[in-house]
Amino acid sequence: MSLGTSRLLVLCYGNPGRLDDGLGPAFGEALEREKLPGVTVEIDYQLTVEDAVAVAQHDIILFADAAMRGQAPFFLHTVQPKSSLGFSSHGAEPEQILALAADLATHTPQAFALGIRGYEFDEFGEVLSPGAVANLAAALQWLIPILVRRDLASALHPHTRQETTPAMEG
Repeated sequence: MSLGTSRLLVLCYGNPGRLDDGLGPAFGEALEREKLPGVTVEIDYQLTVEDAVAVAQHDIILFADAAMRGQAPFFLHTVQPKSSLGFSSHGAEPEQILALAADLATHTPQAFALGIRGYEFDEFGEVLSPGAVANLAAALQWLIPILVRRDLASALHPHTRQETTPAMEG
């Protein structure tokens, strides 16, 4: 299967009622408006074990969430399956979902995590901070062409990042 025909799932999660914690869902809503062919977008408050079924049915997975710390405007890294002793009813980590999906399928999808840097998390409200809005826009501008090509792996190479995202280097 070529990259362009791979089944791509974007799992966007976070709580839109907790200010910048809503970056994951806001990213998902923006992607849905783009109507990217062959890209499935799912939005929820948190990852759950049920997400493993959808993950097992795709070739490439992008987990998208707000980041309380880390590089601004956003960062992208690979996710490897990691089994754990148990799950909480309050959500799971991408590594756990990927491990469950690998148990359900005959293959392990390529998986990546997108962290969009947020700044305000300690209050209630359904609005993103100005910095979070700018970081969301930067993530969308950079990632949409990559998602269309289904080429997230090449986006991890330093030479690609320098050419396409100079703001991420500083």
